[in-house]
Amino acid sequence: MSGHLVTRRGLADAALAVVVGALVVTTAAFDADTTAVDHALIVLGSAALTFHRSAPLAVLAAATATGAAYVLHAHPGLIAALPVLAAVHTAARVGHRGWAAAASGAYLAAYVATDPTTQQVVEKAALLTGWFLCAVVTGLADRNWQAYLRQTEQRALEAERTREEAALRRAGEERLRIARELHDSLTHSISIVKLQAGVAVHLARKRGEEVPPALLAIQEAGGEAMRELRATLEILRTDEPSGTPAVLVERARAAGVAVELTVAGDERPLPATLDRAMYRIVQESLTNAARHAGPAKVRVRLDYGSAELVIEVDDDGAAAPGRPPTPGIGLTGMRERVTALGGTLHTGPRAEGGFSVRAKLPLEAAG
Repeated sequence: MSGHLVTRRGLADAALAVVVGALVVTTAAFDADTTAVDHALIVLGSAALTFHRSAPLAVLAAATATGAAYVLHAHPGLIAALPVLAAVHTAARVGHRGWAAAASGAYLAAYVATDPTTQQVVEKAALLTGWFLCAVVTGLADRNWQAYLRQTEQRALEAERTREEAALRRAGEERLRIARELHDSLTHSISIVKLQAGVAVHLARKRGEEVPPALLAIQEAGGEAMRELRATLEILRTDEPSGTPAVLVERARAAGVAVELTVAGDERPLPATLDRAMYRIVQESLTNAARHAGPAKVRVRLDYGSAELVIEVDDDGAAAPGRPPTPGIGLTGMRERVTALGGTLHTGPRAEGGFSVRAKLPLEAAG
């Protein structure tokens, strides 16, 4: 897909160069004083426009130099300025306003130098000044419009990511609710059935009676049902992370968040429960920073100690000590995870501004 896009852009740039060159060459053909050197200058200046995306400053220099040389040699009309106008617009669009203005001034100086005492030349130079001003302004407007489109697309992607995270969180909560309901209802009932069948089998054998096959089947089915139910509950309660903190940091950077990751200590594989808790703490902290911190820098630090793992996520965003945030579902779930592992969690605004998350998770309890 990207290859086709590059090809289409290349063809469009070549078409622009051909159209501009054809207009200037056609106009020059009506001038009897135009020589082969003038035509060569026109072709070179127009052909340079083919590369205006990849090398805008080089194209601007080439178009200005050839255009000024053509003006000084042949004294053409206003149409001769088209290659330079296109190059000035392109340079302004990518942010080179100063170079675009300098190139415009150089071309106008060359145009006026042909005959500065003629009123017609001065009037045409004034008209060209307006053209060049329009080229610079439209280039800047195009640049701002492209930036607006990129920002809008980024916001749409961020909104989509937020919706996906909310949906995943709701799905996880629903799985846990179903698991609790199954555990509280079916587990108790199946346990009673299995227990009663076991007692009946035991009493029958104790009295020397033959155990009915149906009773043995009930006992076996009860045990099998209990094993299947426990396996189902384990699946419902499983919430495995799909990645590492480094992957989360890369995703946040791709979304436009300035994140720095630091790892201290002896980085090593962790028990599943601790690894999952670390992932979720970093994930929730980065999500909160992206939503509430504004254009802030976020620092993630993982410290692998001998007895505990310390997770720190700090940002320099909009949070202030005088305005502590109201804990939401994310922070509450984070605290529950840390508490379940016997750790400690501190969250709140920083004295110097921004928000801080600091979790200490003991390695022995997780193991």
